Amino acid sequence: MISDEIQEFTPQWLDSKPYVEAFTSGSTGIPKRIELPKSDMRASAEATCRRFGIDHRSILHLCLSLRYIAGKMMMVRSFVSGARIISEEPSNHPLNDVSIPSIQNLLKEEKRISLSAIVPSQIEGLLQTPALQFIDTVIVGGAPMTPQQEQMLQYHNANAYATYGMTETCSHVALRAIGTDRYTAMPGITFDTDSRNCLVINAPHYTFGRLVTNDIVTLTGEDSFIWHGRYDNVINSGGVKIHPEEIERALASIMGNSEYFVTSRPSERWGEEMILVTTPTGLSAEEIMAACRLLLPPIKCPKQVVIRPTLPHTSTGKLLRRLDN
Repeated sequence: MISDEIQEFTPQWLDSKPYVEAFTSGSTGIPKRIELPKSDMRASAEATCRRFGIDHRSILHLCLSLRYIAGKMMMVRSFVSGARIISEEPSNHPLNDVSIPSIQNLLKEEKRISLSAIVPSQIEGLLQTPALQFIDTVIVGGAPMTPQQEQMLQYHNANAYATYGMTETCSHVALRAIGTDRYTAMPGITFDTDSRNCLVINAPHYTFGRLVTNDIVTLTGEDSFIWHGRYDNVINSGGVKIHPEEIERALASIMGNSEYFVTSRPSERWGEEMILVTTPTGLSAEEIMAACRLLLPPIKCPKQVVIRPTLPHTSTGKLLRRLDN
């Protein structure tokens, strides 16, 4: 129950310990317990409140579990700003249960929600709620959105942003407006890159100070970048480096609502060769291959399409890029 989580978290935030316990997202397997400095959480919350003009007159919407950083940070934003928070149990249909008194009052009084934080699986449900018209800003994190999900947000004219960050940075350090490709830094954050062209986060007012990531980017300024994909996902096929995430975006128009990812397998000829793994799309593997050849250059075309009933996920719902036998 989210109310139980709030009652558990509040004394943790107010106690004398300089940190709060949290769990990483589990992108590489089992979520890991870490200790987050409260000073970093406060700095992150204050930056978000400045960015979106959140103060004691604002209303925040919590529909995420406080077990993970995104839920915790909504509470911290409320604490540092004095904003009111309305909460509900996490589900794929946030703000749709009008039997919840706070949501009833919201609709009746036509009060505005300054900020709602959701994960991609909640997008479709949120767009169905009558309360959507009263939300000023939606931030989406936890996992990459599909192109279809971004298109839905644009179609409904939602003022929405994709977040870039991780548990270790206490939520996001950059935001990307839906429909654009550039992430812009939060106040006080700057960026550079390492020898791999991976993003380096400079945050002098955080305890970590400088954090090297595994995300390959193109800098567009010291406070902005375009994200290409994860360094550990790069496929080297015959000397050509391929970013699976870019291929996945290029294939969005033919993959419908299926879940899919691009990965590789060993190849005697190329070292590695790319394959596409997907849930059923309504097309055969041969038809998907034919469509790929129309959209992609030969070197970036999958060598095989593998169709599986379901795909593996982490405990937090992120898609695992692996081909189980």
